[in-house]
Amino acid sequence: MERSTLAGPDLGRWAEGDFELLVACNSAEMTAHLGGPETDEQLVSRHRRYLALEERGQMFRIVLDGAAVGVIGYWETNWQGEPAWETGWGVLPGFQGRGVAAAAARLVVEEARVAGRHRQLHAFPSADHAASNGVCRKAGFTLGGEHDFEYPKGHWMRCNDWSVDLSV
Repeated sequence: MERSTLAGPDLGRWAEGDFELLVACNSAEMTAHLGGPETDEQLVSRHRRYLALEERGQMFRIVLDGAAVGVIGYWETNWQGEPAWETGWGVLPGFQGRGVAAAAARLVVEEARVAGRHRQLHAFPSADHAASNGVCRKAGFTLGGEHDFEYPKGHWMRCNDWSVDLSV
């Protein structure tokens, strides 16, 4: 039986108090397709980068029925010689499979569109991560092909390039 979410998620701008959500998203289960959990120092550094994005992007906590259930955002990248936005997300295990990530991804598409600056928003999930590729499909991204990425440094992975044209 397919589970569904009664109400869609909201996005809350990343704030100082969101560090514990970042810690909760750092489990082996949630980072299996990203090279594994980060150290405490790496998490503190990531949190600081999220807080300091300013015009270079925005991170959000995904809020469902008043509870923070995940992380999503967009940030500047350079893709194939062109500036673009990149997005990524993580939804806590107890809230996965309910359409939360796809709904949050649609909200981030609109946030990136409003922010302007770049015509494209890309997502690069691992090619073998069926759930994240499904999120891209359900959120209206178009598959552009597979590419090799080094993420994190020293860890190569095969990713799909999904994108949304923000100019339409």
